[in-house]
Amino acid sequence: MAANIDQKTLAYINMYGVLGGLVALCDTVPEARKILGRSGCSVGFAVRGGPQATLTFVGGRCILKEGVEDAAIRLPFSSPEKFNGMINGTVTPIPTKGITKVSFLLGKFKKLTDLLETYLRPTEEALEDETFLRQSTTVMFRVIVSAVAQIANHDKVGQFSASNIVDGAIRMEIAGLTKAALIAKDHQLTFSQKVPKSIMSYMQFADVKTARDLFDGKINSVAAVGDGLVRIGGMISQIDNVNRILSRVELYLR
Repeated sequence: MAANIDQKTLAYINMYGVLGGLVALCDTVPEARKILGRSGCSVGFAVRGGPQATLTFVGGRCILKEGVEDAAIRLPFSSPEKFNGMINGTVTPIPTKGITKVSFLLGKFKKLTDLLETYLRPTEEALEDETFLRQSTTVMFRVIVSAVAQIANHDKVGQFSASNIVDGAIRMEIAGLTKAALIAKDHQLTFSQKVPKSIMSYMQFADVKTARDLFDGKINSVAAVGDGLVRIGGMISQIDNVNRILSRVELYLR
């Protein structure tokens, strides 16, 4: 892994971006809801010196929230590096709570994370299916926009760009598909699935193909703006700095 990757920042991205992708997966992909069925469970990830959050699976949906106090299963990690190791498959955590529910981890949770990987790292053949393309791009959108917030808050280069972002909401959108918001306050960014009625700026990808090509690095975002494939408006200084942070996402999610 490149030396300029900050492991703590990566841990926050993995928590709220990658694992947060399970929220979009369960909302978007019927197969994910089928895997969950009617059963429910909550899994907490406690990273020393890093993020602590819980994924709650209930009613075929996934909810992500900070803290691990209410988690039925708690997985501890001694460092951000260990947590990142779990994400890339080199570390196997041992629960300190909920050992009797480990079957959920080895069964439904693993099936969900395996399914998530097929949507985040799809084959070219899979992307030829229009439904899969839309679902995969929706999930990736959630992961990437969430990652922007974490890079803004924890990565040194991202923090510099965030220091120039004034308070207010930025709407991020794929036209006709999905949208979310980045809420700027005191030079920190927070991801929100709900877009406030009042926004200060926006970035809209013209269509699914444009978003996909940008996410896959096939087209340049600056050139896309010039070609009208990415529409921006409102307080342009907000968008300029968000775009700088966005350019660092690939560094962490390659």
